[in-house]
Amino acid sequence: MKILERLIQQIRPDKWAELEALDKRYDVVESRLGFPPKRRYRCMTGGHGTNTLVIEREWASLAAMEETYGKSYADAENQALNAESASIVEDNQSELYWVLPYQ
Repeated sequence: MKILERLIQQIRPDKWAELEALDKRYDVVESRLGFPPKRRYRCMTGGHGTNTLVIEREWASLAAMEETYGKSYADAENQALNAESASIVEDNQSELYWVLPYQ
């Protein structure tokens, strides 16, 4: 069953330009590791502040997601990007949803 992953991040207000540059480097690494493409949203109004970034990606299965993240945890380049992101991202929250078939 397909899984929708949502990552909700609080970005430090003065770090959006740095985030853009970092995210381009993440795209290269994530593509190499087999991550599906992501969609990014910045909150305009609602329950989160304007420094909120939401990243969504759809996985073929929970097993595929687990396997890919397992590879990423062992990847030195990904680990370096994660360490670098600590100065940009204040907080992370992850959510997983089952993607239901339309009936």
